[in-house]
Amino acid sequence: MTADNPDDYQASAPFEGPEKLLEIWFAPSAAQVPHLPHAAGPMTGLRTVPRETWEEMLDIVKCKVLSVVQGADMDAYLLSESSFFVSPHRLILKTCGTTLNLLGLPRILEIAAKEANMTSVYRFFYSRKSFMFPERQLGPHRDWKQEVEYLDNFFTTGAAYTIGKVNGDHWLLYLTNPEPYQHPLHAPHVETEDRHVDYTIEILMSDLSPKAREPFFFDDAAAERPPAALAADLSTSLGITKIFPPSLTKLDAYAFQPCGYSSNALIKWGHESLENNFAYTPAETTDAEREMLPHSGEGYYTIHVTPEEGWSYASFECNVPLSTSAVAHRGKIPDLKTLVRRVVSIFEPGRITMTLFISSEDNETGGEPAVEAAQRAFKAALTPAASGMNGASASVSADARLRTKSYKRTDKINYEFGGYDLAFASFELK
Repeated sequence: MTADNPDDYQASAPFEGPEKLLEIWFAPSAAQVPHLPHAAGPMTGLRTVPRETWEEMLDIVKCKVLSVVQGADMDAYLLSESSFFVSPHRLILKTCGTTLNLLGLPRILEIAAKEANMTSVYRFFYSRKSFMFPERQLGPHRDWKQEVEYLDNFFTTGAAYTIGKVNGDHWLLYLTNPEPYQHPLHAPHVETEDRHVDYTIEILMSDLSPKAREPFFFDDAAAERPPAALAADLSTSLGITKIFPPSLTKLDAYAFQPCGYSSNALIKWGHESLENNFAYTPAETTDAEREMLPHSGEGYYTIHVTPEEGWSYASFECNVPLSTSAVAHRGKIPDLKTLVRRVVSIFEPGRITMTLFISSEDNETGGEPAVEAAQRAFKAALTPAASGMNGASASVSADARLRTKSYKRTDKINYEFGGYDLAFASFELK
């Protein structure tokens, strides 16, 4: 895709599917953002910034806004190169190709200070999978060392990590320690509970099967249809709309010409959507899951697909807290194993990198770490013959599609950072 014409997808092959993911927290929660005279209801903090201002920042990054959906807690921008999520206290910018993700940082900091009275960063995260074609990158993204040096100019507490095989699929992470946060006077009251557990799972898939890639190529007849309508039908036919319960999901999707697909989804989660998932005995419930139970909110997932043979890639990212225990879903939020199985069955990748990044401040109770439970769920999801077939019909269908495929785990790494834990795993088709 190009910045000037988002439909000119893959204008100059090959296209770099793996994304650069930047996440900036200006406050610990939406309830702690400074008061703004023009704020109204949940539209506080960074959500008061006009779309035109964000578009000007995205011009620096070299991508365009295709559409926006507003939820109760956040705004989801679908971009010509991936996604942009805006909450009152936090921004998530995810871009692929040769976009200049980090060059948008100075303008983001300026916008937050001038438009939302947020003059300091509480926490900062930047991550990405290893590039397929690093020689095509521009600016500080030419290599990891340059990216780290660039970020060190902004943050004094930054730490950089390489996780996984340096000469194979690996994941790169830069994060800062939390800065002391002074609760602003006259902070607005937010009518939603703050989610205590910060939770993000990524499923990064390469070498998609020919059968899985084929639906993402569009003929001349399809080109006559609106991209959103074409993408909506594709989302239904492939089962993307069933990854999470449709009744809890607001999906925004786009089909690129001549090939490619992107979608953002906002997902309601809480007592109603999780009650069956957490109906366990105490012995079956992890400490992290018990911590999530009293909370509710709105999360997201985002999917991006580059289907060309030779550099095919699909990514799935989600921040809805998921159980690691097998349950009968009955229209509720899936557990982690079921989610992984549903996503992988759609794209049939030859190689998979999975990460689960979860806040850990309140999970030090002596039980099984959440990341170790996640590692078990990852493995169980990709070995369906050894696991049960319980769950909703979408889960059973995913079992059937995966039954002929067998994955081997090539990496399993758990990390403990300041306030966060990470589970990293890589799988390949046998």
